[in-house]
Amino acid sequence: MSHTVLICDDAIFMRTMVGDILSQAGFEIVGEAETGVQAVEKYQQLRPDLVTMDIVMPDMGGIDAVREICKFDTNAKILMCSAMGQQALVVEAIQAGAKDFVVKPFQPSRVLEAVQRVLG
Repeated sequence: MSHTVLICDDAIFMRTMVGDILSQAGFEIVGEAETGVQAVEKYQQLRPDLVTMDIVMPDMGGIDAVREICKFDTNAKILMCSAMGQQALVVEAIQAGAKDFVVKPFQPSRVLEAVQRVLG
């Protein structure tokens, strides 16, 4: 059975890129979110096995969205996606409950390695 994934990023091309990498590896993309608020709502509806979360998003940032999702489900598996130079935020994201992170621009192999680490 393939793992289900919710992709959260305000940039459509990033959602498409992550979606392509994961679907080619056999994952099922069950939803996408453009904002932190949408990410939390869709997580609660879909209960995906994995969430990829951008740090900088409108409405509610990725780190706050991670906190909200982890309040709802302490076992949530969240992979942060950060641009270069956001290392301090990555630490905050991990403290908030994220399990791992990848840095943009993505290399497909790095994304898949991180996903495997998160899913354990």
